[in-house]
Amino acid sequence: MKINILLPEVYNRIAAGEVVDRPYSVVKELVENALDAGAGEISVEVAAGGKTLIRVTDNGCGLEKDDLPRAFLPHATSKLSTADDLFHVQTLGFRGEAVASIAAVSRMKIVSDAGEGAFSLASNGGALGEVLPAAGARGTEVTVEDLFFNTPARLKFLKSDAQEESDVSAMMARFILSHPTVSFTYTANGKVKYRSFGDGLQAALAAVYGAGILSNCLEIAADKHGVKLSGYIGSRSFSKPNRGYQSLFVNGRYVVNQTVSAAMTSAYSAYLMKRQYPFYVLFLDVPPETVDVNVHPNKADVRFADNRIIYGSVLSVVSAVLDGNSTALEYVAPSALEKPVAPSSTGPTLGSALGSAPPLSPKKEGGMSVSEAKKQLSFAVPSHIGKTPAPRFFEEEPKTSLEVRAPTGEEVDWFEENRRMLLEKDKAKQERVEVSSLEYKGELFHTYLIYEDEGGDCAYLIDQHAAHERLNYDKLQRRLAERKVISQPMLAPFVLDLSPSEFLFLEKNFPALREIGFEVEEFGGESVKVSAVPSDLVGIDLNAFFAEVLSSMETLRAIKLSELMKDKLASMACKAAVKGGERLTEEEAKSLLARMQGDMGLKCPHGRPVAVKVKRTELEKLFKRIV
Repeated sequence: MKINILLPEVYNRIAAGEVVDRPYSVVKELVENALDAGAGEISVEVAAGGKTLIRVTDNGCGLEKDDLPRAFLPHATSKLSTADDLFHVQTLGFRGEAVASIAAVSRMKIVSDAGEGAFSLASNGGALGEVLPAAGARGTEVTVEDLFFNTPARLKFLKSDAQEESDVSAMMARFILSHPTVSFTYTANGKVKYRSFGDGLQAALAAVYGAGILSNCLEIAADKHGVKLSGYIGSRSFSKPNRGYQSLFVNGRYVVNQTVSAAMTSAYSAYLMKRQYPFYVLFLDVPPETVDVNVHPNKADVRFADNRIIYGSVLSVVSAVLDGNSTALEYVAPSALEKPVAPSSTGPTLGSALGSAPPLSPKKEGGMSVSEAKKQLSFAVPSHIGKTPAPRFFEEEPKTSLEVRAPTGEEVDWFEENRRMLLEKDKAKQERVEVSSLEYKGELFHTYLIYEDEGGDCAYLIDQHAAHERLNYDKLQRRLAERKVISQPMLAPFVLDLSPSEFLFLEKNFPALREIGFEVEEFGGESVKVSAVPSDLVGIDLNAFFAEVLSSMETLRAIKLSELMKDKLASMACKAAVKGGERLTEEEAKSLLARMQGDMGLKCPHGRPVAVKVKRTELEKLFKRIV
């Protein structure tokens, strides 16, 4: 076996596979370098999702002429000098792999001015040109074109332009949130997607999520066990359909960390329903020596020296604020107590879909005092929280089993015999009776209608609500299947404000939504306008409907709008049906039976039986008339 020493153009391409696997990771590395250079203004421009163009411009300290060639070398960095520096990393980048890796798989050019005039240096797949004088302002401009042009296998496996752009947008949103004092401009295909002005975290949240988000959040600032926790968390009645609205920054670096995620999930567990997730933008600051930032190829996670301290600190702080107990006042930021909460933007949005907590202060001049805040901090817990609904029991259907017969010496087609037996059992479950052969005998508990058959051999108990619900459901289904969908225009359009990934997901499903009667279209940026709904679903809760649609993003399942429509139709049928406990006249009871057409095997849309057959012999056994 012969050992080969790899050439730079080979090992740089290998390194690029770990550092810059997608366009968003190129943007991440370049923006981190700009921030480490002390930039106060950063502009990012992409085209075709970053495949054809990525340009990052900053007003940082810049690179000197002699350092330009060194910037393209592997393991070259201005942020570390000794191994001990790894235990006190204060910068976002530190490995010195990014520029060399990006240059190896693209056509790259850097123009930089460190105060003595601008110079440029270009690279074509890692092959460097000459350092040349250039025109440029103080700072650095990095242009990356034709990403992965010399690695076709990597290029082939990139996602669509829209999906790549969505991931870049999500990354830029987190840079805006993590560095609220830096001004960012993000442009995709010539259209400005995000613009912030570096005037604080509240403004950064508004730039990313809209001004209405502030009225649904609580600002926290806590110092517990040496862990500093600050930022914004959603109120306990404010949730999102996926985890795309969760941002964690550890010492200024965006990461996805299971320890903190588990603590947040536990804190909100008593308040959120299934498939709903908390909103938060959290800043976790710990001593650099207690966290290892060098455990992930893309620096996307960190390792804490003691996970228990981190978990316990986050859980106790967030739980105290959500529960409104006596210690909550220690963790709520002073600005949240002394200033009125910002008013929410007008118009319905998905952000307000599932309710919001009452503001910490009334809308009046000068906010309120801390003593007044103490009184308002104890939120009222909804009555259903912490209670388990009583179980509902229904008569189970008999289990189907195959009959085993002893051999008789005759040729028997057992497959056909078993099929016949199953058909007979299925037919028995779908028993139909002549409506004219049934005599109405009254009702039980204003819920169950009693009918006796003509021969007096059995009786039928019919659940009036389940029967009416099923009949309504079948009627709605027939309307949907037998005619063109009729849409009902809305008096005022309904607008959904979405994240880039949510918008992309919903946009792909516009045809399916239109097919079932929704009129939907893009409404500027990442918003969607609903102008009409299916006529059979007038009055539908659009916030809940679209929250359920977007929740399928969490597991990356293909959306099944037909199943969702089935649930909505069932809900409508249930609301329109006569309720248990309502007294029906004899004429109404007979009309319901006539609409059933004698089908005693019906089930309601939720699977409950509509009718139960009681044989006379079963009653006689109960009364010991027969044994």
